[in-house]
Amino acid sequence: MKPATARTKGYRRLIPSVTALVEFEAVARHSSFTLAADELGVTQAAVSRQIKFLEETLGTRLFNRLHRSIELTDEGEALYLVIAESMQKIAGVFDRLSSGPVQQEVVLAATSAFTHFCLLPRLASLKKAQPDLQLRISTQMFTADLRPKEIDVAVRFGNGQWGDGSATLLFDEEVFPVCSPEWVKSRGTPESLQEVANAALIESDATSEGWMRWEEWFQVLGFRPVRLNFALRCSLYTDAIEAARYGQGIALGWGKLVHGLVETGELVRLPVASLKVSDSYYVVVPHGRTITPAIDGLIDWLRQDSAVT
Repeated sequence: MKPATARTKGYRRLIPSVTALVEFEAVARHSSFTLAADELGVTQAAVSRQIKFLEETLGTRLFNRLHRSIELTDEGEALYLVIAESMQKIAGVFDRLSSGPVQQEVVLAATSAFTHFCLLPRLASLKKAQPDLQLRISTQMFTADLRPKEIDVAVRFGNGQWGDGSATLLFDEEVFPVCSPEWVKSRGTPESLQEVANAALIESDATSEGWMRWEEWFQVLGFRPVRLNFALRCSLYTDAIEAARYGQGIALGWGKLVHGLVETGELVRLPVASLKVSDSYYVVVPHGRTITPAIDGLIDWLRQDSAVT
C-alpha cells in the first residue's frame, strides 16, 4: 500500500485546486459569476480567474458565455453533477457531526397548490407521526430547482425522469370538473361536455409542470367545443379552486389536490367525465443528499398519507 503522502500528491495532481471547484459549483448553481462571487465573499474577477484556471487545466470549456447569461457545456454539466453530489455528502457529514443529537431541519419544496391542498391540511398527522421533526416548507411557483443546497426533499409532478434527483412515486392523477354545491343547486348539474363548455368556467394558467387547461382537457376527451365560456381566469390554481368554492363557476379539479374539499362537501365532483393523466406526483431527493432518519420519515409519511387520500 502506498504511503499517505504519495496518495495525497496523487489527488493534488488530479485535482489541482479545491478552491476552484468550490467556486465552479457556485457559478454553476447560480448560473451567474456575480451571484457566485456574492455568496463566496470574493470579487467577480477572482471567480472568473478560478473558472479560467479550471478550463485551462482540463483543456475544455465549462461554460458557454452568452450575451447576458451563461450556461453549462456538456462537459461542465458532467463536472457539476459530480462536484455537487460530493459537496452535498461532505456538507451532510459536517452538519451531523457539528450538531450532535439535535434534530436537523428538513426543507421540503413543493408548489403552492400541493402545499395548500395536500400538506397544510395534514400537518397534524405529520406532527403526530414525527413529533421531533423540524420542517420548513419552501413554496415554489413552478417545478423546484434542486440545485440550491438547502432543499432536502421536493414534490414534483411529471414523468419521474429528472437528472438532478432520485424520484419515488407518490400517486397518479385524474382531472375532472368541480364546483360548489350552491352552484349546482342554482343551475343544475351539467349532463354533457357541451353543457360544461357552455357553463361559467374558471381557468388557471398552465405551469411548467404540465398541468392542462380547459381546452386541452376537452380535446384529450375527444370533444372540441366551438367556444368556451370563461367566467374567470386566475394565475394560480389555488385561486381558481377558491373561486369555485365560492360559487363563481366550474374549475378543473386535480383529484388528489381537491380530494379533501370533495370529501367535506365544499366542492362537488361533476359526473360528466374524468381524465386520467399520464404524469404523476413524485417525491424527489437531490443526488448526493444524505438520507437522514428525519428525511426518510418524511418520505414515508408522504407516501403513506397520499395512499389513503
